[in-house]
Amino acid sequence: MNAARQGFEEIEHTADWALRVWAPNHAELFRQAAIGMNQLSELELDSTVPLVEELSLAAIDIESLLVSFLSELVFLGEQDDLGFDGFDLSIDRLRLLAKLSGGKIISQKKEIKAVTYHNLEVIEIEGGFQVVIVFDV
Repeated sequence: MNAARQGFEEIEHTADWALRVWAPNHAELFRQAAIGMNQLSELELDSTVPLVEELSLAAIDIESLLVSFLSELVFLGEQDDLGFDGFDLSIDRLRLLAKLSGGKIISQKKEIKAVTYHNLEVIEIEGGFQVVIVFDV
């Protein structure tokens, strides 16, 4: 793992894409996961017409909340051609409040079909949290 306090890196996976993400807290972990997902799909946004969306999500555990958040981003991209590169997130008692900024998708070179639960576990590490996320492509 990279020595930086937060970040992400693509890791090898047999059929799909996988991303290792680490951060000092859950909100930053989710933000890094979203940025990493954008980078994997090579997302390009139209910044000439800024867009702001707000989300409120709740789940039974932190892993389900992460999948719900990333899945919502995938859904907004597929359904409305909306993409986001700004993430103001707060998490309290398994409830996520998100203010997202972005724009219309200009291009997306690689499509993510789904965010999976495959071996998904948010673990505590020295200085924060880490997770490996597998994306169905």
